[in-house]
Amino acid sequence: MPSRKKKTAAKEQPNNRTITFNRQATFNYEILDRYEAGLALTGTEIKSIRAGRVDLRDAYARPMEGELWLLNSHIAQYDPASIFNHEPRRPRKLLLHKDEIARLTDEVSQKGLTIVALRLYIKNHVAKVELGLARGKRQFDKRRAIRDREMDMAARQAMRAVR
Repeated sequence: MPSRKKKTAAKEQPNNRTITFNRQATFNYEILDRYEAGLALTGTEIKSIRAGRVDLRDAYARPMEGELWLLNSHIAQYDPASIFNHEPRRPRKLLLHKDEIARLTDEVSQKGLTIVALRLYIKNHVAKVELGLARGKRQFDKRRAIRDREMDMAARQAMRAVR
């Protein structure tokens, strides 16, 4: 009987594995809200994602005809696929609820915000992308972030020196 409880406990924990993280997005943008979206992919794309051959550096989402599309993301071609490969920078449809799409579309069109891809991960064997509703940082905000990061690093080094 005790072994049965262990098996159910293992199934309840979600299986998450981050594939890639967009570090430039958090530096260039102030993230106001985060959303989780699925991706409509082909077979060679998911194989390439599982191999970790993805780049989200310039990826963003844009509403078109009542749907949300991920643009400028690069998923490298899967070498064993030969002629059945995909286009690396093709637009990919994002899978969200209609009310989420409507809310994001309204906020992007009215407030001058943008939707940026923050990270790509596998959740329970399904590829997901974390989107951030973002506002662009100005140059002085970026300088402040660099200064704060350097001060934190100096404080950590000083604490290590004390030990």
